[in-house]
Amino acid sequence: MSSKKFQGSLTEKTLSSEEQQAKINETRKLIGPIADKLPVLCSNASILRFLRARNWNTKKACKMLKQTLKWRLEYKPEKIQWEDIAHEAETGKAYMANYFDKFGRPVLIMRPGYQNTNSTSGQIRYLVYCMEHAIKNLNLDQEQMVWLVDFQGWNTSRISMKVTRETAHILQDHYPERLGLAILYNPPKIFESFWTLVKPFIEPKTFKKVKFVYPNHPESQKIMEELFDMDKLESKFGGRSSAGFVYQTYAQRMMEDDRKISDLIDSGGLSPLSSAMSECQQSDSLVTDHCSEASDESSGDEAASSNLEVVDEKIQV
Repeated sequence: MSSKKFQGSLTEKTLSSEEQQAKINETRKLIGPIADKLPVLCSNASILRFLRARNWNTKKACKMLKQTLKWRLEYKPEKIQWEDIAHEAETGKAYMANYFDKFGRPVLIMRPGYQNTNSTSGQIRYLVYCMEHAIKNLNLDQEQMVWLVDFQGWNTSRISMKVTRETAHILQDHYPERLGLAILYNPPKIFESFWTLVKPFIEPKTFKKVKFVYPNHPESQKIMEELFDMDKLESKFGGRSSAGFVYQTYAQRMMEDDRKISDLIDSGGLSPLSSAMSECQQSDSLVTDHCSEASDESSGDEAASSNLEVVDEKIQV
């Protein structure tokens, strides 16, 4: 991620359903024929998330989505299997809870104090694996998830700005509008200094979704009770459940989840990105044509146009 910092606050536009659909249609036209080949990644709901992330600017949303398609083509997040990241998961530094919040959102528990590796690429790969599985387990009427960050055992020696920047880049650029709420549970006082360093790399919209929660604090208790079934929430978060992370049990659960996803891909339920790109190459109307139209319309944004060309070249190579 570049060192670009997000300045000021963004005032999100409010659009009617008709205006939103018009923006979706315009963005889909800018994306070109790839949109038809990737019905999941370029669905109305997906395009809508990218539009919201870019405050309804269709050219910026198109650029952002194209970059994500390029990233998925190269990184292949859907192909990451448990055995690829099992070592990263051993301490339970990140795992999906076996319950949802009261709004039906999956809960991703993060425990930075349990970091067990020094590999930035390995840590990011495990984060992506967790995000992919959380998304695959979303209810049909839900698009977002909750992050519950446990600071037990965390100290300044655990800080890695490189990992922090890369994490912010991956989540904000390739998983826009997936975070519904992030709860930072009982962070130590020293964390405030770190939070000051991190803040410039976090978009204002994301920053507003973060809540600090502390044990034995009435307001914090109210937040947790409004969000979670306290009988299911772990006792370390103020709930009444004695359940905790058990590596062997979680490994079995994730491997079963991997098999379900693989079966869905094999059956054609989830078309691999590379396959769709290959089909698109065989078409007489390649993405370049559509992107050149977008470039003509946005001559004042040479950087965005150049970036789209790079994506198109990658798609055609």
